[in-house]
Amino acid sequence: MPGRGRATCSPAQPERRAHRRAVVGPRREPRRAGRLVADHPRRPALASAPMGSRDLSRIFGPDGRTVIIALDHGLIDGPCPGFERPAETISAVVAGGPDAVLTSYGIAENFADELDPVGIILRSDGAVSNLGSPSTGSVGRFFGVEDALRVGADALAVTALPGSASEADTLRNLAHTIGEAHRSDLPVMAEMVPGGFDSPPEMRGPDAVAFAARLGAELGADFVKAPYSEDYARVTSSTFVPVVILGGSKGSEAATLANIRAAVDAGAAGVAMGRNVFQSDNPTAMTRAVVAVVHADATVEEALAILES
Repeated sequence: MPGRGRATCSPAQPERRAHRRAVVGPRREPRRAGRLVADHPRRPALASAPMGSRDLSRIFGPDGRTVIIALDHGLIDGPCPGFERPAETISAVVAGGPDAVLTSYGIAENFADELDPVGIILRSDGAVSNLGSPSTGSVGRFFGVEDALRVGADALAVTALPGSASEADTLRNLAHTIGEAHRSDLPVMAEMVPGGFDSPPEMRGPDAVAFAARLGAELGADFVKAPYSEDYARVTSSTFVPVVILGGSKGSEAATLANIRAAVDAGAAGVAMGRNVFQSDNPTAMTRAVVAVVHADATVEEALAILES
């Protein structure tokens, strides 16, 4: 889920696009609302797919890394700053060359053309909105595997809050969703947030984050999204599936890029971030800068130069 803190929410690189097409194949046929699961062009033969054949090539690049832009904030913040006009925001972000977008069912269904060049991770759960008095509420399931397949999603995202009052319910939902998704060979990203979204500092240290990430892997997640912390090698070495860092509240571009650089150096497989991209002055350039850090091993200084060019 998008963070519940009080912060609210140019042309594409031709070489990267060409390389990506070579890896994942031609552009997918535009999604059509209401298609039957079995008829969807993205998944024509689910019934006969061999077990263990879950395809992550629409989410991860050939280097095993990924840049995921989170555009699911409307579920919590409504028309939050930077995301008032979804078509414009999606187009600006996609032009920067990310691997995938994490988004809601409504966005996936209504903006299929804009999302066509990238992988789609469908947010399957949620809690309460920030309308009125904000509350973390109780995270529950909104959409299932058939819904994901209907809109041509390439993976599901499920939130779990180990160490919080909602731990049992969210871990159970994660496990059930993974079991159901894997029966259809649909990958699952587990968003593991130790202590919940308003957790104390000790729940955001490397030991707690490593514990949470490992829980996600143990429950069968194909990859894990987890908070960034110091000593991130402790996190990445404690699990056996790829870990991507969540972006969190809006911060400075330099600090954001520095955290991504440090996380990748520590073994993270990339990033899943939203506000630090779509609320930037130039979402396309910021996306390119993040892509450069994750996929081209750019330094922070080189990435900042992309923003200034």
